[in-house]
Amino acid sequence: MSTAKLPLIVLLAYVGVVVAFESALGYLQPTSEGTIVITTTDREGESRDRVLASLESQGQLYVARNHWPRAWYDRALEQPQVEITVDGERRAYLAVPVSGPEHDRVDAENSLGLVFRILTGFPTRHILRLDPHDVP
Repeated sequence: MSTAKLPLIVLLAYVGVVVAFESALGYLQPTSEGTIVITTTDREGESRDRVLASLESQGQLYVARNHWPRAWYDRALEQPQVEITVDGERRAYLAVPVSGPEHDRVDAENSLGLVFRILTGFPTRHILRLDPHDVP
């Protein structure tokens, strides 16, 4: 095997690990303490659930797009009225994208480990603040 092929093989193996890890998370949607279920609505009005890790900062609830699959995040941006289920209780929220100092603070307080970042292929992190929202 030529030395030129080795980096390509390593890169392809790494991409395979990331795809397998992300696919397993998406399919299994594991839950644990600190996970919530976000219900978003697509353009056709169909509701979809996704298990996410909840983040907290200064008493406020947040969620983050930490993975390459991000359809739930795109739906939340298009239709920011979402529902969050925590411990079996469902409530309405307004999903608000955060940036600047607020993003940096929440990201720093809820940092991702290096192993997680390696397994997910270093995707960019986007954060939504979940503001309680009374549904009329």
